[in-house]
Amino acid sequence: MGAATLKRPRGKLLGRQPLGLVFVSPYVLFLAAIFAYPLGFSVYMALHDYFFTAPGAIVERPWVGLENFSTALSDPDVRAAFLHVGIFIVINVPLTVAIALTLAVALNAVLPFRGFLRAAYYIPYVTASVAVVAVWLWLFSRTGLVNSVLGPLAPDPSWLVNEVLAMPMIAVFVAWKQAGFFILLYLAALQNVPEELYDAAAVDGASKWRSFWAVTWPGVRPATMLVVVLATITGGNLFTEPYLLTNGGGPDGASTTPVLLMYQRGIEQGQPDVAAAIGIILVACVLALSLVSRRLLEERV
Repeated sequence: MGAATLKRPRGKLLGRQPLGLVFVSPYVLFLAAIFAYPLGFSVYMALHDYFFTAPGAIVERPWVGLENFSTALSDPDVRAAFLHVGIFIVINVPLTVAIALTLAVALNAVLPFRGFLRAAYYIPYVTASVAVVAVWLWLFSRTGLVNSVLGPLAPDPSWLVNEVLAMPMIAVFVAWKQAGFFILLYLAALQNVPEELYDAAAVDGASKWRSFWAVTWPGVRPATMLVVVLATITGGNLFTEPYLLTNGGGPDGASTTPVLLMYQRGIEQGQPDVAAAIGIILVACVLALSLVSRRLLEERV
């Protein structure tokens, strides 16, 4: 009786198949090395007066508590960067869901050249950002194709050097570039929606629009939650696009993001402790937004 009692906690801890821990351990070690350790070290940097030194140099890095967080939050550039990424998420996330789901529904139907179209929409996602950015700069520059077509209706200043339009244009660019990946997620979800539900809706006289809201949308809601979370994380990690499209957060800092500001503070200005504090705040904000988005979608089931 006593021996059995002693074995239960161990069995509960290791699970029914302890051998499974052996198989997952490489991935656990990978996560610890790639994610857990850098995150923990970032917290350490944010709580100390941390600065870069020569290799092998031993210096004191005193504890400063929340001073770096206070410095970051009192900086108007940091607050503006978080506002910019908030604008990006408000525009990009709904646009991403709308574009990806609409195209996935269309590509799930019986169409000529369906395989080619599926591959074509995925190409921008796997294409190097530098190459795709070059195309957008050609399209939306002051003398680009879009302004040539619009003529007197073209904005002045132009799209990517306009303080009002720069961030929305980046949001549209990212939605277009990432659409191929999210289309694949929705296509996989659509394959799991039973065809019998559409047949039953047709028998009841439901239109295609009604069938979409009554059958398709509930069927892809789990995929939508994943798309929303991933798009939110993408917005939080935004760096390459403003760095390339608007020459590092221009015009006049109108497209600066927290990650871009972390690079400027930590690498260019030698303040890695403040940059780490900005990163921790960003992680907390993205996590909170992702949890809220998931909860709102779950409540509508």
